[in-house]
Amino acid sequence: MWPSGWVVVGPVVGTRQSRPWIVSDELWSLIEPLLPGPGPKLVEGRPRVPDRQALCGILFVLHTGIQWEYLPQELGFGSGMTCRRRLAAWNEVGVWDQLHLVLLRKLRAAKQLDRSRAVIDSSHVRAARPGPKSGPSPVDRARPGSKHHVVTDAQGIPLAVSLTGGNRNDVTQLLPLLDKIPAVAGVVGRPRRRPDALLADRAYDHDKYRRLLRDRGIRPVIAERGVEHGSGLGIFRWAVERTIAWLHGFRRLRIRRERRDDIHEASLRLATCLITHRHVQRLCQDL
Repeated sequence: MWPSGWVVVGPVVGTRQSRPWIVSDELWSLIEPLLPGPGPKLVEGRPRVPDRQALCGILFVLHTGIQWEYLPQELGFGSGMTCRRRLAAWNEVGVWDQLHLVLLRKLRAAKQLDRSRAVIDSSHVRAARPGPKSGPSPVDRARPGSKHHVVTDAQGIPLAVSLTGGNRNDVTQLLPLLDKIPAVAGVVGRPRRRPDALLADRAYDHDKYRRLLRDRGIRPVIAERGVEHGSGLGIFRWAVERTIAWLHGFRRLRIRRERRDDIHEASLRLATCLITHRHVQRLCQDL
C-alpha cells in the first residue's frame, strides 16, 4: 500500500513535485533532443512506453536502489526490464556523455567551471554479482568489488568518471581518466580540456606519473608516501570526496548489483549528469 495522501497518475507521483525521480520540464528539454528515435515495430503488441516515463523509472531505480524487476507497475513507468533496456541502449549511443557535455558547456559559458585545478580520487563498492570490471578487493578481504574513479574541477563539479575492478591500482587510472575529460566550449577561444594542476592523495604517488603530467602541461600536486599527514591538500581535496558522497547518495551505486558492467557504468554516468545538472541550476540561474 502507498502512504496516505499519495496519488499515482501516469508518470507523476502524488501532489509533491519534489520526488527526485520525476523528470522536470527543464531537464527533459535537455535530454529529449539527444535520445535516438524508436526503431520500427516488427510485431504487434503493447504500445511503446514513452521515453520520459521510462526515464522516470530509471531514476526511481537509481534513487531507491530497488531491483529492476520489482519496479512498481502502479507508477506508470513501464516494467523494470523495459527501463533497464532503455538505459543500456541510451548509454550505448552516448546519450549521457552528450548530456554531460551540454551541462559543462552551460557552466563554462557562465564562467563557473574552475580549471585552475582538478582533483582525482576513487571509491570502492562491493560487487554483489561479480562480472566484468570487478575483482578481489584489497580493502574487503578479497571479496568481489569495483571502483568508481572520479575527477572534478576545483569546486567538485564532475568532469569524468570511470568503472574498474576493485583490485586496480588508482594510479593506473590517472591518465585514462584525464583523457575522458571532454573539451568544453562555451566561451570565445579553443575548447579547453586540460586543468592547470592535478591534486591527488598518496595512492597516486609515482614519479613516472608526475613526469607524464608535466609533459602534458599539468602541475602535479600529489601527497607523498612516508611523509607525515598535514600536507594541506585536504582543504582542496574535499571537493572530490563530497562529489563521491553525492554519487553514493544514489542507492543503486552503493553496491554493484549488476553483473553487466555497462549497466552499472550507465547508472554511474547518469548520476554524474544529475549532479552536474544541480550545479547548473545553482550557478547558472541567470542564463
